Amino acid sequence: MKRLFQFIDGLTERRVRSLASNTSRRSALVKVGKVMVASAFTLPVLPFDRSSQAFAAGHGGSGGAKEPSETDCDYWRYCSVDGFLCSCCGGSTTSCPPGTSPSKVTWVGTCHNPMDGRDYLVSYNDCCGRTSCGRCMCNTNFGDRPGYRMGVHNDVNWCMSNDSSVYHCTVSIIVGVAEQ
Repeated sequence: MKRLFQFIDGLTERRVRSLASNTSRRSALVKVGKVMVASAFTLPVLPFDRSSQAFAAGHGGSGGAKEPSETDCDYWRYCSVDGFLCSCCGGSTTSCPPGTSPSKVTWVGTCHNPMDGRDYLVSYNDCCGRTSCGRCMCNTNFGDRPGYRMGVHNDVNWCMSNDSSVYHCTVSIIVGVAEQ
């Protein structure tokens, strides 16, 4: 067994020394960098089975569908929210807290309500004018699109069109039923 380990050790040493004598540090770093960049783009697109999580969220474990509270990121109308929930910050699901004003521009998502099986258009309005709430952060991003399509991208400070561009929290207002 000792000879096997010595053989493997010697073979490995010869290979590493050969590689080191034929390769510059710069080219080795370039190759390592390429592998790292390729893996950064490849790993996020690998498929993950989240069907059991979706089933559990919609059925609450008791056999019937259970509606999450309005301060829970699993609440169906928060399917594309990115920010602090106003329902945790002195406001509600549909109204900004006192001392803030709704953003003049918004982003819109389509969310599925598991209670009635319908899809709804939901407008996400940032509430502006006070510093960030810091409670109930949700970043669900279902159906989020790249930043070049501003109307369907949620990772933007939508308070930029208001007098005060300071972000506080986000409300989600149902604006219609999606047609099938």
